[in-house]
Amino acid sequence: MKRGITAGRLTAALRAVPRCLREDLWTGAAEEPPTGTRQPRWLDWRPVIFGPLLILGIVVLAFNANNYGFRYGMGMPFAVSLAVAQSAAPLLALYRPVLAWWVTTVALLAVPCFAASSFVPFEDLPWLRNGLAGQAVTLFLAALRVRPRATAQMVVLGSLAGAFGDVLFAGHVDDVGTPVVVLAVCGLVGTLLRGRHQARTELVVQEELTAEERARRTLLEERNRIARELHDVVAHHMSVISIQAQVAPHLAANPSAELQENLRGIRQNAVEALTELRRVLGVLRSEDSRPESTPHTPQPTLDRLGELVGNVRGAGVEVVVETAGTPRPLSPGTGLSAFRIVQEALSNAMRHAPGAAVRVEIGYRTADLTLHVTNTAPDGPAPPSPGTGHGLLGMRERTAMLGGELATGPTPDGGYEVTAILPAPAARSDDAEDTP
Repeated sequence: MKRGITAGRLTAALRAVPRCLREDLWTGAAEEPPTGTRQPRWLDWRPVIFGPLLILGIVVLAFNANNYGFRYGMGMPFAVSLAVAQSAAPLLALYRPVLAWWVTTVALLAVPCFAASSFVPFEDLPWLRNGLAGQAVTLFLAALRVRPRATAQMVVLGSLAGAFGDVLFAGHVDDVGTPVVVLAVCGLVGTLLRGRHQARTELVVQEELTAEERARRTLLEERNRIARELHDVVAHHMSVISIQAQVAPHLAANPSAELQENLRGIRQNAVEALTELRRVLGVLRSEDSRPESTPHTPQPTLDRLGELVGNVRGAGVEVVVETAGTPRPLSPGTGLSAFRIVQEALSNAMRHAPGAAVRVEIGYRTADLTLHVTNTAPDGPAPPSPGTGHGLLGMRERTAMLGGELATGPTPDGGYEVTAILPAPAARSDDAEDTP
């Protein structure tokens, strides 16, 4: 049974040989890099490599043309043609490695076809004397580009072509081991270098994918955190709507049935919305490590900025706060985002700029709220931070959520600054008071 299976596999492998040879050495599929693999960097240096190979090709051209024309009794047209083909093969291998290999192989077989029949044997036959150098260089350059299976085919077929050409040329072959070893070493070294490049490329691609996945996960975590915070704000408004809809009929004298029905519908919709919000919050907090018994404190706004600054000053950081314009009530979402942005900016200054002085500027303008947090250059290097590094990402997400603008970056004096502009239009009553 085992013999039958082994014989069947061997037969299938032998039948696949012509297909593999055609695919690798005829269609050019072997030159295509694997999916997701970048082209080797050394290909960018081909114009530089071309120069030395051109000089080497000119030397080989003169040497081979002289041997073919005078030692082997070929006519000069054939001698020069074969010498040019063998000299140009390494140059061609920089761009079309499989085609270059075919050129060297055909040249090895063409030598006995054009050599004079009255040849007097010399110490070395044409393969070792004239064809091996160009064949080895071409094979090495091809092994850097083609798949290992194609390289092995080139080594085997190239060795057979060289030996067969010597047999046709002189009726025998003197030294097969030396050229075969040279070709095998060139093919092996080229294959190992190609494999090393592929391994490094795959590692870089994997690292990029890992970094992208990490950034995506960080972004989702930050958005979940913002959504959990905003849930309390939305839930509060929905509760107020429900209560107002319930109380409104008692504040009006003789409310109509239509008004009572509309208010009852408003209250019912608010209650249903609150129920759905609780379900959403349950999903968002399903992976929250906070125990269920932990109370949920109200979300902070700029009203608690003094408490925040006091805690930072208590940690030994010099903080100066300046307010421009007339402070006014902000929407809960804007107030929460503004507080968190200032909080993250102060945390980053404490973490990454030890000993630096911090300045917080808050500007109330007609259509928006500006936040500007700067710190001076640190006194020394910052210690390793145990934080997660989500601060700037959270600032961007909160600003984008409100349709605002955020700018961060170093200052000329070596410090760092965070500037956020959040849409916060003034209420109509405020506008009326400001109007003379």
